[in-house]
Amino acid sequence: MTANSTLLLGGARSGKSDMAVRMAVAWSGPVSMVATAEAFDADMAARIAQHRLERPAHWTVIEEPIDLATAAYSADETHFLLIDCLTTWVGTLMHREYRETDIQARVETLMTVLGRRRTPTVLVSNEVGLGLHPETELGRQYRDILGRVNQRVANSVDRAFLVVAGRALPLLDAAEVM
Repeated sequence: MTANSTLLLGGARSGKSDMAVRMAVAWSGPVSMVATAEAFDADMAARIAQHRLERPAHWTVIEEPIDLATAAYSADETHFLLIDCLTTWVGTLMHREYRETDIQARVETLMTVLGRRRTPTVLVSNEVGLGLHPETELGRQYRDILGRVNQRVANSVDRAFLVVAGRALPLLDAAEVM
């Protein structure tokens, strides 16, 4: 990945997306954003509409719920790239009955595409392993798959942060801890 790649992990309403937007706004050049949400219901449609209103109008926005690697590849190489978010992307893939091996292959392709970028890239995802044990098998599968996706991305980026209450805590890899 680039010397500027960042993963922001956090719980719901932790401030991770807001932090990603602030990072993009602070960039001195143009911004491209890949939005992964799909309006499966009225609540999600309202959330998407609200996010559209909150984004700067001059940003290039690519709405892509499935083919994240192609969307990232199509983003201008001179732009700051914001991908929000891996959480909804994985959920959509599972909703469309993609197997975990297919999802992991898409993650590998995405990491390859992002590894070629030379401008800052920020990815946003939820940390879903800190909550209650999911009641359903599908919930447990989702938690496990997203957890593995987050680990793979965290191992590929230059830096990763856990966002809590709008504040970022750096996440260290094993070499930094020892």
